Amino acid sequence: MALREESSPMNETPAPLVDIQSSQDERNIPIDKVGVRKVKYPMHLRERDNGLQHTVGEFTLTVDLPKEYKGTHMSRFLEVLARHNHDVSSETIPTILTELRERLNAETAHLEVRFIYFREKPAPVTGKVGMMGYECGFIASGGSIDDFQLYLNVPVTTLCPCSKEISSFGAHNQRGYVTVKVRSKGLLWLEDVIDMIEASGSAQLYPVLKRPDEKFVTETAYQNPRFVEDMVREVALAFDRNDLISSYEIEVENHESIHDHNAYAYVKREK
Repeated sequence: MALREESSPMNETPAPLVDIQSSQDERNIPIDKVGVRKVKYPMHLRERDNGLQHTVGEFTLTVDLPKEYKGTHMSRFLEVLARHNHDVSSETIPTILTELRERLNAETAHLEVRFIYFREKPAPVTGKVGMMGYECGFIASGGSIDDFQLYLNVPVTTLCPCSKEISSFGAHNQRGYVTVKVRSKGLLWLEDVIDMIEASGSAQLYPVLKRPDEKFVTETAYQNPRFVEDMVREVALAFDRNDLISSYEIEVENHESIHDHNAYAYVKREK
């Protein structure tokens, strides 16, 4: 006697899943940017000296959304990122933006990524080498707006000119942070921007310092006092001398050692 096969959901042909994101929205409000944030993803970067550095980026990927659509397809952002085999640079980002626009039927796509960029840095006297990390990033748009900026946050040492002038012994100093956004007319390496910023401080920071190095850094800072106003102007002058740089924003913030506040200065310029 044959047994009748019981019907079950496993034996039925699945119904197509409803695409809610593509459904009509009646509120008549377009969205400027919609997408994903805090996407941590491995990436590699090309170094100025022809090396390749592996790091982890934190991405924000967005597109515009027309008023007719209820939502966007979040998974497609990750699919586009995955297709590029971790290669994220000024050369590959325009292609990533184009693919985002095509996959998501958008007029404009945006990409922002932050990462730590490491450089070997020798101490100034003993030459002891350590790894110095810098917070860097890219900010880019493609489509109805085409734009690409480098982002860097570089620490420096600053020594107060007023403290040096009025004190009989020493002068207070602090760690300053120079944050820049830079547009360029050609290939501008992260290392080049870091070099310009570090040369503008009272003294540079180093990962490894022995006593002869510490003496050198302390005396160098004392001989090159800088207010935040001095710092932001010195970096601006360095950027003005570089023909590749077309525009910039510079913020300098000193974490004051004798005040319960930070000192701050900002300049923005189109060349």
